[in-house]
Amino acid sequence: MQYDQVAEAVFLERPNRFIAWVRLAGKEEIVHVKNTGRCRELLVPGCRVYLAKGSNPARKTRYDLIAVEKKREGKTSLLINMDAQAPNAAVGEFLAAGGVIPAPDEVKAEVRFGESRFDFYVRKGNRRAFVEVKGVTLEKDGAALFPDAPTLRGVKHLNELTGAVREGYEAYVFFLIQMKGVEVFRPNDAMHPAFGAALRKAMQSGVKILAYDAAVTADSMRVCDPVSVDPGGK
Repeated sequence: MQYDQVAEAVFLERPNRFIAWVRLAGKEEIVHVKNTGRCRELLVPGCRVYLAKGSNPARKTRYDLIAVEKKREGKTSLLINMDAQAPNAAVGEFLAAGGVIPAPDEVKAEVRFGESRFDFYVRKGNRRAFVEVKGVTLEKDGAALFPDAPTLRGVKHLNELTGAVREGYEAYVFFLIQMKGVEVFRPNDAMHPAFGAALRKAMQSGVKILAYDAAVTADSMRVCDPVSVDPGGK
């Protein structure tokens, strides 16, 4: 996926989860934050951020905050895409190119099943699969962790995917790690134990867990390489 008209800025503060103050071309400006998560470890005053020119003329902010450079002591910085809408766009391209089911006959977005609406439905002949996408922006000591805040919605999706398996569908949770440079993916049991437990139960019931990192630039993101999954719970 590709952005248009990207600009570099310096992050100043985030008064609420929807907006941030940045310094752009020497002037302070309010921008829209395309991620309502906490992201406290990313949006640190003085850090370098990247902005995409907004496409909604009804909105007062001119730019969307889409990526951030995370400094790491003794290590190279990480460029992290933090646009909450970007993972679905990137994974949609990946699925259409046969990244999970080769040469699919059909890829549909936002398909309802039971009490949930899954991100993608993929069909190849008699193979039918649901794919739920989770964007991952939290990195700690080389590990990617999800979630960064409790997510009852995420637990619900895992339970619904388990039900889809019982009805003969393939089911996948696709964790797209919105950066390079991580070694492993783990559920963040310390933040939300119920999500980790639901993930492990879903795996035991036949839901497949995929984790991929992403090739991130200031103006693009694409699904890149598989990352090993440590389900935890030991």
